[in-house]
Amino acid sequence: MVTETSTEETEFETNAEGVAYTSETVGSAVTSDKPATIAPGAATGRRKEAIARVRIVPGTGVWTVNGKPLEEYLPNKLHQQIAKEAFAETGLQDRFDVIARVTGGGMTGQAGALRLGVARSLNQIDEEVNRPVLKKAGLLTRDSRIKERKKAGLKKARKAPQYSKR
Repeated sequence: MVTETSTEETEFETNAEGVAYTSETVGSAVTSDKPATIAPGAATGRRKEAIARVRIVPGTGVWTVNGKPLEEYLPNKLHQQIAKEAFAETGLQDRFDVIARVTGGGMTGQAGALRLGVARSLNQIDEEVNRPVLKKAGLLTRDSRIKERKKAGLKKARKAPQYSKR
């Protein structure tokens, strides 16, 4: 015989079919009480022509990109914010040091590649906790847009010479 003692009583109501339900809402978002795992991780991120090889190790939040601090390598605050977006979403700022080697592309492409590399590294470390947050924010999806090739007879990919009727 099993007896249940509950300090909190939930009032059930029945609908027209006689199915019981509660009027209280239960949180649909899965939140884990388990703390995030702190371990090293590595991944590759790509955006346009840029490729970022990212390693994250437990530390104090120091960013090193091609041997320089992030603020020196990406002076634009927007690019810094893009690169740090994965940490902001997971709430793990200042818990990892980031060491990255970035090649190719321009500043925006490199910032986007860094973001994807960091997000993939965090996902690799603890998929159970980090993946739902990163996936919902769209940080695990590679931006597949690349430069369109130049076509014959055109000046650029789509720019045509000026049309002259006579």
